[in-house]
Amino acid sequence: MRLAVIGIGLMGGSLALSLKKKGIVSKVIGVDQNIDHQKQALQLGIVDEVMSLEDAIAASDIIALATPVNVAEKLLPTILNLVNKQVVFDLGSTKESIVNVANTHSNKGRFVPTHPMWGTEFSGPAAAQSDAFIDKATVICNKTQIDPDALLRIEQLYEQLGMHILYMDAIKHDIHVAYVSHISHITSFALANTVLEKEKESNAIFELASGGFESTVRLAKSNAEMWVPIFMQNKENVLDVLNEHISQLRKFKASLEKENPDYLLELIQNANKIKRILK
Repeated sequence: MRLAVIGIGLMGGSLALSLKKKGIVSKVIGVDQNIDHQKQALQLGIVDEVMSLEDAIAASDIIALATPVNVAEKLLPTILNLVNKQVVFDLGSTKESIVNVANTHSNKGRFVPTHPMWGTEFSGPAAAQSDAFIDKATVICNKTQIDPDALLRIEQLYEQLGMHILYMDAIKHDIHVAYVSHISHITSFALANTVLEKEKESNAIFELASGGFESTVRLAKSNAEMWVPIFMQNKENVLDVLNEHISQLRKFKASLEKENPDYLLELIQNANKIKRILK
């Protein structure tokens, strides 16, 4: 099976390495406008060859769309124009927008909207990992709109990578990821900006930062070019969760302003209930 990866960054590169490591694909063809990414992907053995979009699609059996979500949305109609029996799937963190684009195309059944629930704060081909997806979840959206053979092929691909599959409506997917993923990144970006604004001595940040701070702010190192389109595409859901988050912060602020340790204790103990879900 020959794979074309459009966008040879963290996600696309990790997918390619994982599939190659398990012998699931015989050849990986890379497509990327970034010349440095092309060179790195070849040097690291992530891809076997770099081609133009048109040539890569013609030479492949499956096409992974691993660009930022706004770029994927623009490319999808062109890709669907070029495919025949090939299967196209994306790896994006938002689903409603790209599903709407696919639904306007006569070849929409060849597109499988997916979201592997994995990522790191790093980006580019050098950040790719060959064991990224093992024991992780992946979401497949709106499966009734997908051609049965296309759906089966991508299901088998993810299962061979050691992932478990969740099926979800695209709209509901975007609501859920706003709460479990997107707000985490906004919080991390905001915390990093807070510390950078208030703590002018960078050496002090480096020397005093504990494991708790480092883990909380880790996501602030994430690629801005990837996350700005995600936030904009999922704006309404992100605003909803952001309003709730701000409300929760105000409760902590009020407990301190009013010197109310009992309320502060209540807030923290309520938060501790997350232990039932995250162990």
